[in-house]
Amino acid sequence: MMADETKNEETQVEATVAVEATEAPAQEAAPAVEEAVDAEGEQHEGRGRGRGGREGGRGRGRGREERRPRREEEDDGIIEKLVHINRVSKTVKGGKRFGFAALVVVGDGSGRVGFGHGKAREVPEAISKATAAARKKMIRVPLKEGRTLHHDGNGRFGAGKVTVRTAPAGTGIIAGGPMRAVFESLGVADVVTKSVGTSNPYNMIRATFDALQNQTSPKSVAQRRGKKIADLLGRGGASEAEAEAAAAAIVE
Repeated sequence: MMADETKNEETQVEATVAVEATEAPAQEAAPAVEEAVDAEGEQHEGRGRGRGGREGGRGRGRGREERRPRREEEDDGIIEKLVHINRVSKTVKGGKRFGFAALVVVGDGSGRVGFGHGKAREVPEAISKATAAARKKMIRVPLKEGRTLHHDGNGRFGAGKVTVRTAPAGTGIIAGGPMRAVFESLGVADVVTKSVGTSNPYNMIRATFDALQNQTSPKSVAQRRGKKIADLLGRGGASEAEAEAAAAAIVE
């Protein structure tokens, strides 16, 4: 009995020693793991302070939203209207390369308007190119009372023929398709138009601009002929007082 108890005690002592020997490396490794985790946390914090995470943005410099002003601020009151967008293709050695063509009309709503077209592989880039081209080719059109045209006119380009007519107040813009975008960007409130011969938006736009470029005002005609505006307006049977009042109301 005594021998058995001695053997059991020796066995328990050996098991205890083995367990302690196994736990010792684990306890020694635990601080090392904690130190590594702390180091990684400090590195992440350093990155967050320097470059900024996804939520915080960049720490030193301004974010992209602050560096890039909004498009409305860059436009400076310019009205942009997308008239037509078309898918185009170019045949190359390996097959067909597809892209997009955009037609854009821009204006300031106060007598200046322009149009442009651009091509690109993506739609936003094509619209940007067309807008930039339209801004470079803006023309000035004289308006009567800031709401309508001074006189009727005709325009033509290719197979497209358009007729534009002055209208009294309250008429509105009676135009369809691309022509409406032109007059809305121009700032015309009352006009009557008619398009004949083609429905191609490019030809309709060019014919409309041909008619607008032929628009003149009494002020420009009087300067060209060396006369007063009242003299020109009084030739239609109006009294001298009415002609002078109408001449004083003409701004451009």
